Amino acid sequence: MIVPVKRLSLGKSRLASAAGAYRGELALAIATDTVGAALRCAAVGDVVVVTEDPLAAERLGGLGALVVPEGPVPGLNEALRQGARYAAPRGLGLAALQADLPALRPGELEAVLAGAELLPRAFLPDRAGTGTVLYSARPGEVFAPAFGGASRDRHLALGVPEISAGPVPSVRTDVDTLADLKAALELGVGPHTAAVAEKILAAHTR
Repeated sequence: MIVPVKRLSLGKSRLASAAGAYRGELALAIATDTVGAALRCAAVGDVVVVTEDPLAAERLGGLGALVVPEGPVPGLNEALRQGARYAAPRGLGLAALQADLPALRPGELEAVLAGAELLPRAFLPDRAGTGTVLYSARPGEVFAPAFGGASRDRHLALGVPEISAGPVPSVRTDVDTLADLKAALELGVGPHTAAVAEKILAAHTR
C-alpha cells in the first residue's frame, strides 16, 4: 500500500481558512489515522509512505510504515510511482491510497482490496464521485495512477474500471473541506483527527 503525504505546511489547502493555526496539525492527524488503519487491515502487507516532511516521516514511520523520500520529479502521481519502485520488488500487487481518510475502517479497506484483486487494474472513486481514493494494479500490470482533479473520469478514459465493493463509506470519505471533515466525523474518525477537529470546531463556535 502506497500512501503519499505532502509537506504538512502545504497539506489541506482548502481547509486553510477553517483550520487556521491547526492546519498542519490536522494534516498530520488525518495521515496518522489513515496510515494506522491501513496497517491494521489484514489484506495490507507493507505500507509505504512517500513524503519529504520530517515530522510526518517520524510519526508514520513510528507506526510501522516504510518511509521513502519523494523522487526528483514533483507531483502526486510521480510520488506514487516513486513509492512503487520500493514496493514492486516484493512481487506483490500495488495499491495507492490517499492520505486523507480519517474515518478509514480496516474491514472496509479489506473489502475494497478484495474487489480490486478481481481486476488487473482498478480504482475506487471518492464520496463526491469525481475524484479517486484508491488505485490498484496486480503484479505485472502497469502501475499508472492518474490522481488529481476529476480523476474518476480520467481513470475511466484510460480503461481502468471501478471497484465493486458494496457500501464502504469510510474508504470513500476523503477530507478536503470543512463539510468533508464534518461528514467524516459523522462516520467516526480516528483519535488523532478527533482531537484536532475538536479544537477547530470549538474555534468556529466562539
